This record gives sequence, C-alpha cells and structure tokens, in this order.
Amino acid sequence: MNVNKQKNNWVRLGDYIEPVDERNSDLSVKLSQGISNSKVFQSPKQVAENSYADKIVRQGQFAYNKATTRNGEKISIAYREDEDCTVSSAYQIFKIINENKLNPHFLWLFFSRSEFDRYARYMSQGSAHEFFEFDEMCRVQIPLPSIETQRELVATYNGLKALAEQNEALIQPLTEACQAYIVDCKKKYPEVELGEYIEPCDERNQDLSVKLSQGISNTKEFQIPKQVSANSNNDKIVRTGQFAYNRATTRNGEKISIAYRTGEDCTVSSAYQVFKMKNNTNLNPHFLLLWFKRSEFDRYARYVSKGSAHEFFEFDEMCRVKIPLPPSEVQQAIVNLYNCAEEAKNIANEAREKMKTLCPALVQKAIHFN
Repeated sequence: MNVNKQKNNWVRLGDYIEPVDERNSDLSVKLSQGISNSKVFQSPKQVAENSYADKIVRQGQFAYNKATTRNGEKISIAYREDEDCTVSSAYQIFKIINENKLNPHFLWLFFSRSEFDRYARYMSQGSAHEFFEFDEMCRVQIPLPSIETQRELVATYNGLKALAEQNEALIQPLTEACQAYIVDCKKKYPEVELGEYIEPCDERNQDLSVKLSQGISNTKEFQIPKQVSANSNNDKIVRTGQFAYNRATTRNGEKISIAYRTGEDCTVSSAYQVFKMKNNTNLNPHFLLLWFKRSEFDRYARYVSKGSAHEFFEFDEMCRVKIPLPPSEVQQAIVNLYNCAEEAKNIANEAREKMKTLCPALVQKAIHFN
C-alpha cells in the first residue's frame, strides 16, 4: 500500500504543515469561536470571558478540536477565512508552510471527507476521552497533485458553493416580499368567507386502487405517514388538485397540518378532512395555500379548535375563515413570487446535497491526476 501511495504521489502531511501556538495574552482578539463537526467555525457552546490562555487563530490558519469522543464520529476541524478569532486552549492550531505547494482549500476538501473522519476517530487515543493529536495529524498521507490541479478542483467546489449561497440569499427577501403582498391584500381587497369557494370530499379507497399512503406535516407538505399500516378501504382519497388536513391540532407544534395535492393521488387517514375548490371560482388554490402557510392562520386554527383531551379544527370552522380575494392576476403574481423563492430553496438544497458527495469525488480525482 505504501508503494502504491509513493507511486501516486501521496505525501506525509507533516512535511507541509507546522503547529501554531499564539496565545491571546493581551486580550486583543475579542471574537471567541468553537468548531462544529461540519467543519465550520461557530459560536462556542459555552460562552466564557476571554482568557489569556485562549489560542489565536489567524486568517489562513487551521484549527481543530483534538477531542473526538462523543462528537458524532467526526472530527471538528476548520479553515479560518474571516477575521482572527480565539479558540479553547485545548484546540490545535496549524498552518501550511508553503501554499504554492499545498492549497489550504484543497486540504480542507480532504478533511471534509467521511473517510478522514473515520481515520481520525480510529487513530485517536485515550481512555475516558480520546484525542487526535498533532503528531497523528502529521502522519496523515494525502494525495498531492500539482498546485494548478489543486486550484482547479477547489474552483469546482467553490462554484457549487457559490450557487448554493446565492440562492440561499434570495430565499428570505422573496419570502418576506410574498408575505408582505398577502398582508397588503387584506387592506386593499374585500374579505370573503372561504365556505363560498370550497366543498368537502369524502371518497374512500374501497377497492384499494390507490396504493400511496401519506400523512401531512405541520410545514404544510405531504409526507410518509408516521405510522405506516396496510391500506384500508376506509382511508380517504386525496386527488390531484385537492386539499387535505389533519383536523386534530393538539400537540402539533401550535400549527395545523394542511397541504395541497400536486402529485399523484394518495390516501390519508379517515380522520383527515379533504376538500376541493368549487367549480368556476376565481380563488387560486396555490394562493389559498399561501394563506394557510401564514403563522396567523396557524394561531387562528388553534384558537377555534374545540375538544377536551383532543382539540379539532372542524370543516365548518374552515368554511367560516375569512380571506381577502384580490383579482386573479394579483393572486397569480403573488404565487409566482412564492414559486421563485421555492425554486431558489430547491436549487440551494440540491447544491448542498451535491457538495456532500463532491469532496470525496474531487479528492479521488486528485489521486487520478497524479
């Protein structure tokens, strides 16, 4: 194995890094940080006054928590790109000797792999607490392609990261603008009772033709039910284009679980309420769902729920809900804005998921470059 690593230009990390031990003796660095096992700096779990013994992490340096016990089978290590900060004196700080030979961001990609987490845990030593000491860090073998190749691989990762961050930055302003327009509708347009525009549905799965069973989360989405059982011919069918909600509002995070079905037909518990829009109405179901997603509606549904041991938001109360009814084109414009926020969220989430698999893929590519 060592022969193959030598052939493929694997090198000893200790030849490219050196330890740093600069203490905050004059308390000049005010920002105290911890490190998460997702490899980023964060606010420390235990906030204490700055100590003279705290270690300073300068911009461009690495820091890690040597203790690996009870840390989700991971090692907490991060590269400092922001302003200087301090960490616990128990942490290890180090820097790269020559960044023209080893790119720090490439090294961070190597550390971000689950393989490295497993290695660090395996090589940790101790009794009640186990530690991954700096001498073990120095013995780590890493692939070392040319600096140009390292930069190219880092640029690939950073491109995906930038895509995630750019879309994440859009989510909040778009969502807030959407909610602001909905609130503005209350001022501009007359309110109507929802019962004029919806009607109940009670179609049972008597022939068990609908196979997909679903529950509804309090984030207003269909999901795999918490209790999965064999399809019952008493289950209610939710067709595409229909709403369904859990009438029970007790112990549900002060929210009501309601969703609009856009996917294939499914079934829900017979205790749920299903309804649809009446024909020839000018109420956009997607606009209605946005109304249901407001925290104000959650509070209203809880307030008017009735019962003793369990409280329920019955359909007759749903029919008494009052909503503003702007023109169809205004409703659609608000829905389009919300869809932009959802698209940004989906792109960001997809990019973040790809980033999880990209680190090991890029390191594997670095091996083949050698």
